[in-house]
Amino acid sequence: MAEAARTVEPEAAPAERISGGHLVAKALKNEGVDVIFTLCGGHIIDIYDGCLDEGIKIVDVRHEQTAAHAADGYARQTGKLGCVVTTAGPGCTNAVTGVANAFRAESPIIHIGGQGSLSQHKMGSLQDLPHVEMMTPITKFAASIPATERIADIVSMAARECYNGAPGPAYLEIPRDVLDAEVDLAKARIPAAGRYRASTKSIGDPADIERLADILVKSERPCILLGTQVATCDAYDAAIELVRGLNIPAYMNGAARGTLPPGDPHHFHRTRRLAFDKADVIVIVGTPFDFRMGYGKRLRADATVVQIDMDYRTVGKNRDISLGLVGDVGAILAAVTQAASGRADNGAADRRGWMDELRAAEAVATEKLMPMFRSDNAPINPYRVAWEINEFLSEDTIYIGDGGDVVTITAQAVQPRRPGHWMDPGPLGTLGVGTGFAMAAKMAHPDKEVLCYYGDGSFGMTAFDMETANRFNTPFIAVIGNNSAMNQIRCGQIIKYGEQRGNVGNKLGDVDFEIFGQMLGGHAEAVREPDQIAPALQRAREAVRSTGTSAVVNIWVDPDEYAPGTKNQTMYK
Repeated sequence: MAEAARTVEPEAAPAERISGGHLVAKALKNEGVDVIFTLCGGHIIDIYDGCLDEGIKIVDVRHEQTAAHAADGYARQTGKLGCVVTTAGPGCTNAVTGVANAFRAESPIIHIGGQGSLSQHKMGSLQDLPHVEMMTPITKFAASIPATERIADIVSMAARECYNGAPGPAYLEIPRDVLDAEVDLAKARIPAAGRYRASTKSIGDPADIERLADILVKSERPCILLGTQVATCDAYDAAIELVRGLNIPAYMNGAARGTLPPGDPHHFHRTRRLAFDKADVIVIVGTPFDFRMGYGKRLRADATVVQIDMDYRTVGKNRDISLGLVGDVGAILAAVTQAASGRADNGAADRRGWMDELRAAEAVATEKLMPMFRSDNAPINPYRVAWEINEFLSEDTIYIGDGGDVVTITAQAVQPRRPGHWMDPGPLGTLGVGTGFAMAAKMAHPDKEVLCYYGDGSFGMTAFDMETANRFNTPFIAVIGNNSAMNQIRCGQIIKYGEQRGNVGNKLGDVDFEIFGQMLGGHAEAVREPDQIAPALQRAREAVRSTGTSAVVNIWVDPDEYAPGTKNQTMYK
């Protein structure tokens, strides 16, 4: 009898495997990350391999502080999640300043750092530090990832926290054996892009929208301060519609500068103190009552003060308010405009006298500054530099300020032409942001011109990453206000301790920074006469356009000229 044929079962296909670094890259891509800023280290190289497969650009810098600032700048310019990747130990600590700056500036970045292997926990592995404990106070979320299967899930968890209320940074530590290990792809949860985010366009209590509309309609002398969250929420159009529709004078600070262009009838620049002293209604949008606002003391005591913010904890902090609204500032402003527009008379016509009063005061304030703006003194008055930079800006120039007093002075003159064209460190007051910001801004907007104005102290902190900017085809114009000093601090020391001790710890050497620009192969020159500022800036513009390499303009300025707040020592009050 013939033997029955045996059925041979086909071998099961091997399960698809994936490494931890590739899970990081997949999760980042799902969060909209298209570039990481990094400095290499053995703990993190598998992330690079994953990024190559996922089409995520890898920008390697010369110092991790620049990487963190670049991630911050990229988030501000694109609205996307910024990403910095560092190795363990000093890689993490070098990035701390940039992460802290993003924390105070409410910028959404994710910092992914390496760590020694779990198998070497507490054994003293290379570059082992308690990163999570260090990063917790300056982030909205900080955690160590315990297993490879959890990597993508926890990356997405951290990204969600970056956008919880007012944005901010998150930190994730990944031990090397967790990152390098491979697991079955089916066992690793990778949240699908865009399928787990809740809407954040809240307007809060609709009754409060009606209350604010009623307050503004009945107001005789309202004013509004538009702060950084106008940029965060991409609320430029909503802000413009409100101030024009209700005829309200608007002041701008932080990233909101440029919301209204120079010359707009509702754009006010030099009379904020007067407006705060005389207004009956003051609306503060996306700006905390911190040192920049005198902790709320600079607002008229008996005014109706309304605060609109993304963060509940900010509203009413340091000063009592009349009304607080928490939510998306753009959605709130649009809802208030809609509520007020339904009234037979929204009060706009009755404010012409108030607007005229402020406009006349603006003209007087400008005229008072003109002698310094047009000064022919040598050494060059830093106010003249500020004036020339403003005259030089085009409709497509992004202005970045990185420094102390010389940069503070530019706020007296520089008025960006469009939304998103002003960048400064934010409330932490960090020096050294400029090179990372400039590189990121150019990467986000390759067709725009980027000009970074440094103090000589801040330029020395991160200047070598201009080479990185050139290497990644993101050239910019670097202008240095060179007074050979940390002048903002020097002024205070002279006031407090006298001339004899005023130069201790703040005087720098005279450095011909134009030689540095030449070393990098770009256009560079020094300026010592005020009438040469404009031609030098124009030559730098033409050189960057023609060569694709960054340019350096080193302007020697008067070390004995200070910003008003510095002379009055109000910055700490």
